[in-house]
Amino acid sequence: MRSSTFFERFSRTFHDHPSLVKLLVVFTVTGGSLVASAESKSYDGMNVVNSHEADSKKKKVVVLGTGWAGTSFLKNLKNSAYDVQVLSPRNYFAFTPLLPSVTCGTVEARSVVEPVRRIIRKKHLDIHYCEAECFKIDAQNKKVYCRSAQDTNLKGEEEFAVDYDYLVIAVGARVNTFNTPGVEEHCHFLKEVEDAQKIRRTVMDCFERASIPTLSDEERKKALQFVIVGGGPTGVEFAAELHDFVNEDIVKLYPQVKDLVKITLLEAGGHILNMFDKRITAFAEKKFQRDGIELKTGSMVVKVSDTEISTKERSGEISSMPYGMVVWSTGIASRPLIMDFMKQIGQANRRVLATDEWLRVEGCENVYAMGDCATINQRKVMEDISAIFRKADKDNSGTLTVKEVQEVIDDICERYPQVELYLKNKQMNSIVDLLKESKGDVAKESIELDIEELKKALSEVDSQMKNLPATAQVAAQQGVYLADCFNRMEEAENNPEGPLRFRGEGRHKFRPFRYRHLGQFAPLGGEQTAAQLPGDWVSIGRSSQWLWYSVYASKQVSWRTRVLVVFDWSKRFVFGRDSSRI
Repeated sequence: MRSSTFFERFSRTFHDHPSLVKLLVVFTVTGGSLVASAESKSYDGMNVVNSHEADSKKKKVVVLGTGWAGTSFLKNLKNSAYDVQVLSPRNYFAFTPLLPSVTCGTVEARSVVEPVRRIIRKKHLDIHYCEAECFKIDAQNKKVYCRSAQDTNLKGEEEFAVDYDYLVIAVGARVNTFNTPGVEEHCHFLKEVEDAQKIRRTVMDCFERASIPTLSDEERKKALQFVIVGGGPTGVEFAAELHDFVNEDIVKLYPQVKDLVKITLLEAGGHILNMFDKRITAFAEKKFQRDGIELKTGSMVVKVSDTEISTKERSGEISSMPYGMVVWSTGIASRPLIMDFMKQIGQANRRVLATDEWLRVEGCENVYAMGDCATINQRKVMEDISAIFRKADKDNSGTLTVKEVQEVIDDICERYPQVELYLKNKQMNSIVDLLKESKGDVAKESIELDIEELKKALSEVDSQMKNLPATAQVAAQQGVYLADCFNRMEEAENNPEGPLRFRGEGRHKFRPFRYRHLGQFAPLGGEQTAAQLPGDWVSIGRSSQWLWYSVYASKQVSWRTRVLVVFDWSKRFVFGRDSSRI
């Protein structure tokens, strides 16, 4: 009994004082030498204000959101000169590309989430998290107004304001319903982990309902009619996951109703997976047809009731079909917080928040935005053509020589990436080739252009400008970029590394953000995946499926989720998918 009591007290002591564990480890490793250790940082959200007041020299950085962009920023932030406050109603990061796998039990929900507090605990910086939702941004007074995400009665203290020196907006986006009647009330979405869990329960409910002996065949068919709206990567992957679940697992569990299952994929455009190579699109459509998945392109949903979904075909005809479950996956729209903020700063006519190439919100000081809630408003060459000409014309001769152009060409291509893309599409080696083309057969050394000739030579360059896709890959890279900027903020003030300021003096502090496309995957079911990698390399089949496994496992945010995801995949191969409704 004494021994048991001793160990209980011993365990309780280290549980109540976790810093003693570090002291014990250091004491053991150093061979018994006495080492003093003190915990200087507090990670309790209630001490945020006190911590900030204690070190007034630190700049206060407020991060809104814990998605791909926000989490990537936090994981890569290394500068201890900031006091960081993270505000989000979701206290975890979710690996969203695996949400379709969660819907059918291929992967468990816990395997694709990592608590935010676990992530920031490893940083050893002044980072604090509060489970709260921001409902107003006051850029003029540098405040954000939030309310607690907890449902408990906080005695009127559920709303509060937080000051900031720098604000990082990474709140993501909401599902776009296009104001279609009945979508909010009757459709399932696939944006959050909770959505995937709800779909999983509903799928099993549909099969249990169809197994009730008193139902007619028509009622059973209706219960097992699954409709997916949207032919993008999420909708296609969910359709493939559901088909595999039915044919590999449900056939064993519900043999009496397996033949009544019908999966329909509705796409308003002419093809599914429009953002992929045409070879992938064609293969996916043929595979779905072979698998028995009904694919209806050119079908736009106009209404969803509690029993039927109505679509408008290309011919203008309105048709309806019964359903047991509808999953809506058609795109994204701005959240109310962002829409209100855009009105406040004069961006009311835009769909998403506009930033410059350094992710700074246009019209705001020290406010940054990234991820699905924002888009980069790339500067046009023709807007600055006069300033570029003046900067390059160092001798003020009124014309540009090849040598003068070559001295600023790197800065032009870095500041305006559409120039480099235009030259690549025209199969030209440099901008000098473009200038030579505009001057005819003149020798390269003899080229001289005035302002009007330069405008003519670059008149079509801006046609190459494109908005970045709203993907996890873009958001993650933006988070890494912005964290690197914050890490080197003071250093870049003294030694700017960016391109020339064509409309001002000196250089920009940082190089503009550049997205590097690393490829994309489209799992098509049956252990077959389509991969489109850089260099227009396309691979379809089982080899691409294993590449998908390896990439998605390596991209997990922690070793814990990495191991859990691999374990879930292995368990599925041996025991099949989990068909419970928990």
